Amino acid sequence: MAEKIKVSEAMVECLKAEGIKVVFGYPGAAICPFYDELYKSNIKSVLVRHEVNGGHAANGYARISGKPAVCIATSGPGATNLLTAIATAYADSIPIVCITGQVNSEQIGSDAFQEADITGSAAPFIKHTYLVKDGSMIGRIFKEAFYIAGSGRPGPVLIDVPMDVQNEMIEFSYPKSAVIRSYKPTSKGNALQVKRVIKEIKDAKKPLLCVGGGVFLSNAKKEVRELSERFDLPVVSTMMGISVFESDDERFFGMLGMHGSKTANRAVSECDVLLLVGARVGDRAISNPAIIEKNKRIIHIDIDPAEIGKNITADIPLVGDVKTVVLQILKDAPKLSHSDWISEIKGFDKQSDNKKSKEGKIDPKEFLSRLSEVMGENTHVVADVGQNQIWTATHYKMKKGRFLTSGGMGTMGYAVPAAIGAKLADEKSEVLAICGDGSFQMSFMELATAVQHGADIKVIVMKNNYLGMVREVQDKAYGGRLIAVSLEGSPDFIKLAAAYGINGVSVNDEKSMTEAFELLKKNTPCVIECVVDDFESTL
Repeated sequence: MAEKIKVSEAMVECLKAEGIKVVFGYPGAAICPFYDELYKSNIKSVLVRHEVNGGHAANGYARISGKPAVCIATSGPGATNLLTAIATAYADSIPIVCITGQVNSEQIGSDAFQEADITGSAAPFIKHTYLVKDGSMIGRIFKEAFYIAGSGRPGPVLIDVPMDVQNEMIEFSYPKSAVIRSYKPTSKGNALQVKRVIKEIKDAKKPLLCVGGGVFLSNAKKEVRELSERFDLPVVSTMMGISVFESDDERFFGMLGMHGSKTANRAVSECDVLLLVGARVGDRAISNPAIIEKNKRIIHIDIDPAEIGKNITADIPLVGDVKTVVLQILKDAPKLSHSDWISEIKGFDKQSDNKKSKEGKIDPKEFLSRLSEVMGENTHVVADVGQNQIWTATHYKMKKGRFLTSGGMGTMGYAVPAAIGAKLADEKSEVLAICGDGSFQMSFMELATAVQHGADIKVIVMKNNYLGMVREVQDKAYGGRLIAVSLEGSPDFIKLAAAYGINGVSVNDEKSMTEAFELLKKNTPCVIECVVDDFESTL
């Protein structure tokens, strides 16, 4: 008879079996049995300062590591605080496994202290949930959870474990694989559809490749770049597809959409075949699909059949894993040339901004462009949400690093914790968190987490004293009636950084910009405040 162990110990053994090295979380009584077993393991436990940021940190870690990452919270408010991070991961298809404590089994439904129905609460925006009632099932549940989170279209999975179940004694074994009869995601593309895609591109005069976040989720960056080269395809990206191609790639023409470049949007308008790869074509990418559908053939490759045809009609739908499908295409793809079409796109009007900043203020677009020249080529960039996100997406020139942001949910406060997760996943690369003064104040407490755990992130704060994006909307659509958007009363961000033992520089002229760039070159965390005109516009 095998020796019995506690379920809480078995949970740690499950994480070890999945190769988990770091977890992010915030303990409480209902999850203490599990944390006590973590204490005995070699898994690094990172204490965040708010549960939602444990989810965002796991999000950043998963995106850089390419594998499901883990966040932990206690029952009740600890678990409900995770909901925004769960929704954020779900919207961007990021694989995270969320482990929550729950009140004792017999207390469920009695409104016990710190009881919340977290499996029910998370249901609208999670890939799958488990409420563990039988401790002997813990191995199978964890194996399934990691498999579901990381396979098909990735996403968050929640495992809710009552405190008494954590303390059960069980005979533990961990399955070698997960077998779920009702869950069999398609990875290989239909062979006839693959042939149709190749013929469509061969016959096209002005084909255009649009890449989305699915390229990263499939780890298909290399293959998609080869596809562009083989077919000589010009490329645009959604926001989530930024950094699939380096910004200076001769075939890459920037981000499309309402906040994208004029060149990218005009290329979408004038192409005759649009090849969408791992992109769901949300409203910020193409606001009026009916216009796009009229004069071009559309090919849509995506792992999730529900996304194909949902936002834009596909003439050639191709369901499958991006990497697998692109390799199928490359197997029979001829070498093509579209040099005339690429030259035509290069001749499109470029966006220009000749506006001079006021004295004592910095043009954020120029600053970000110059910042990208200063940072190393492997720098990962994590943009928050708001004007700072758009400025970064359109003006920071990505090199070999990854661009991360909350694209689908648009979650403010994402950048700092996600940057911490990204840094712990890739300690050799620099990681920039770029925020507005509004979004920074939603998560600046995580500077303590960065200091405590040696995550030497660089934080850029665009300070314009407003919730800039909302201020712009109120200015343009509501007659300039500004309400609840002033950030008056904000702290001195450089003094705030100093309180955490972090060096900082406030940039408001050329001299201070040079000083900031020198600080960024040092192998230490820092906070750079970029003083922007209060009424700076997004574009």
